[in-house]
Amino acid sequence: MAIVQAINLTKKYGKLTAVETLNVEIDEGEVFGLLGPNGAGKTTIIKMFATLLEPTSGTAKINGFDVIKQPAKVRESIGIVFQEPSSDELLTGYENIKLYAMMYGIPKDEIKKGISEALELVELTNRKDDLVRTYSGGMRRRLEIARSLIHKPKVLFLDEPTLGLDPAGREKMWAYISQLVEELKMTVLLTTHYMEEADTLADRIGIIDQGKIVVVDTPKALKATLGGDLVTINASTIPISELEKLKYVKKIKQENHKVILTIENVSRNLQPLLKVFGKIDSVEVRNTTLNDVFLSFTGKRIQEEGKSTWFDKIIQESTSRA
Repeated sequence: MAIVQAINLTKKYGKLTAVETLNVEIDEGEVFGLLGPNGAGKTTIIKMFATLLEPTSGTAKINGFDVIKQPAKVRESIGIVFQEPSSDELLTGYENIKLYAMMYGIPKDEIKKGISEALELVELTNRKDDLVRTYSGGMRRRLEIARSLIHKPKVLFLDEPTLGLDPAGREKMWAYISQLVEELKMTVLLTTHYMEEADTLADRIGIIDQGKIVVVDTPKALKATLGGDLVTINASTIPISELEKLKYVKKIKQENHKVILTIENVSRNLQPLLKVFGKIDSVEVRNTTLNDVFLSFTGKRIQEEGKSTWFDKIIQESTSRA
């Protein structure tokens, strides 16, 4: 059963289209990843789902409530963790969550227990009385996840939850997200531009580029669309005509004295493939990644790191004026 639905959801800023006729459904208990580069429209989608931005056209339903007609009911149904930390640095971790609980009108006799459970889930119980300004980046992320869970939302939006964390911090955050999904049976919409993050956490992935979702499927199915793993061979002579006769060679891309081949069942077919060549200078074999999938569907590679794009700045300026 779909708990998140986008119906022709569109957001424009003047002549710029940030999100174009988005149609997607996310099932209850699913982790859905929006994978795309900075400026692709991921945060704009989250903000429309969370009723923080009004769509230009179309609508969305969260937990059965329309984001335009029933925004209060939508906000009661969701938790959200934005890219930028929003916890008050002058308060303790416990005080930050308590303030959030009071804003949601949680009964006083339930607040203490709820905060304890949330802090325990993200392993911050022993730091609950410390000021947030003493927390590391990873601890702040975990605190904001705990805060977003205090009212037991049906849907949790995580907007680039590991942005700015080091690899170890990223992996730890993945573990917390997996744990809360398993223990709380929660639906999670995750935006990211980290391939490994989407591959690790998401049941399904929507690849988004320039405001459009170009494909939706499981990580395994998306990688299978490329037909196999990649073999890069450097050789003085590339026997293209012979390679084209091999049924297990699904794609061929030649670059001077290098050829990149997509090979079905590479473990079985690599040796006979190499026999087609004469002298080989080097061979590289690697599994198909979501970056390869993104390249296949969009014609470009995702930027794993980097500052906000010009498009992001336009969006931010337009939002601040609204």
